[in-house]
Amino acid sequence: QVQLVESGGGLVQPGGSLRLSCLASGFIFSGYAMNWYRQAPGKERELVAGISSGGGITNYADSVKGRFTISRDNPKNTVYLQMNRLKVEDTAVYYCKTNGYWGKGTLVTVSS
Repeated sequence: QVQLVESGGGLVQPGGSLRLSCLASGFIFSGYAMNWYRQAPGKERELVAGISSGGGITNYADSVKGRFTISRDNPKNTVYLQMNRLKVEDTAVYYCKTNGYWGKGTLVTVSS
């Protein structure tokens, strides 16, 4: 069955960096676009970034453009989200999603 397992979350100070990973299994990873979403406390889940199946096309929410980078390693069945210059408002649970399937999320807390 399809599984998406996120990792890499944690506590970081404002201005810091984190790299999230999402390990996929149960489907042909290289055939699907992948997305990162996030949900902050009391807010709706929102799309953060997306990447095409081959990795050549990416898109970002305006709030993270220039700070976050999505990438993928198809032989490793993994999609990444490099997050730089983190802000307090980036605090959220970050989820990996593809083709209707969601991971369980990883918590990112940005706080001094």
